[in-house]
Amino acid sequence: MNMPASTPLLQVKNVNQFYGGSHILRDVSLSAELGKVTVILGRNGVGKTTLLKSMMGLVPIKSGSIELDGKAIHQITPYERARAGIGFVPQGREIFSRLTVQENLHMGLAYKKAGTPVPEELFELFPVLKQMLGRRGGDLSGGQQQQLAIARALAAKPRVLILDEPTEGIQPSIIKDIGRVIRMLADRGDMAIVLVEQYYDFAQELADDYVVMERGAVLARGKGANMEIDGVRQLVAI
Repeated sequence: MNMPASTPLLQVKNVNQFYGGSHILRDVSLSAELGKVTVILGRNGVGKTTLLKSMMGLVPIKSGSIELDGKAIHQITPYERARAGIGFVPQGREIFSRLTVQENLHMGLAYKKAGTPVPEELFELFPVLKQMLGRRGGDLSGGQQQQLAIARALAAKPRVLILDEPTEGIQPSIIKDIGRVIRMLADRGDMAIVLVEQYYDFAQELADDYVVMERGAVLARGKGANMEIDGVRQLVAI
């Protein structure tokens, strides 16, 4: 059953996380709603990727909670979180370079019933993948690999899509294509999207809501439409 649009589908509440003696995440809270793109911005090393890995269960949290659809998920495994409806596109893509495009897409269906087909919709979103089904992932360009990584995450039809710097190291034309797909997915209204992004203009164009992090804590938050007024560009400038 879909939740009302005003109710956050994913909620991160007062999360703390440590690496050794370093306090990496400091009482971080944010939410992601159906039909909206929540953008997380900040300079390198402020904890953005650690936050996403915590949402996905790849690193444990020390305190706080993470809820999906009102149910706590911070103590379940990454596999169980994927089954619950969270899709993750990590920084650096992490596709399987020796597997074909088709095999990579099937990896996104790993916890579905055997024989579950790859959704045709993925080829409508990323037509280039249809032409390259038999090509090895490692032979694709960086932009094509990024499209494959996003399609793999979408294969299981997640309710939350988490993307870690999808524009990193790819050509402008594909950045525009990825932006169009992210906006289209959000506008359907059946998915919440969380996006970590260094490229400010791309983030501003897509953001319905924004969060700025600094030194592991939330420095500012607001509506995407207010990012310029709120001085977000200056907050994240290197």
